[in-house]
Amino acid sequence: MGPKDLNPVSLSFLGDAIYSLKIREYYIRCGYRQGNVLQKLTKRYVSADGQKKVFERLQQNGFLTEQEIEIFRNGRNHITHIPKNASRLSYEVATGLEALCGYLYLFDKERCEELFTEILKGGEENE
Repeated sequence: MGPKDLNPVSLSFLGDAIYSLKIREYYIRCGYRQGNVLQKLTKRYVSADGQKKVFERLQQNGFLTEQEIEIFRNGRNHITHIPKNASRLSYEVATGLEALCGYLYLFDKERCEELFTEILKGGEENE
């Protein structure tokens, strides 16, 4: 199974879980222990608006390759619904970012780790 064999919706589905896990792991490793605090911190990254901020910062920093931007676009273009608590644009961007996370997790774990290192450099920009 190669990258072209996977549906962007499947990549987004996997990427959503990976993205959430990596952000949660980060805050636990930072020493946060209370559930309500972890939830509040995590929501800054793991929400459509938070993911939109992350993606915009990745683009501004020139972090993403052309292939990664193409994977993002494919994921962004395959949304199935828009939640009530997010704008269409934010949700499209979040879905595209999740597709990229899913793709990198499956096919390039080293680059996936680099992506999350870069994402988490945002710090207060997402807080």
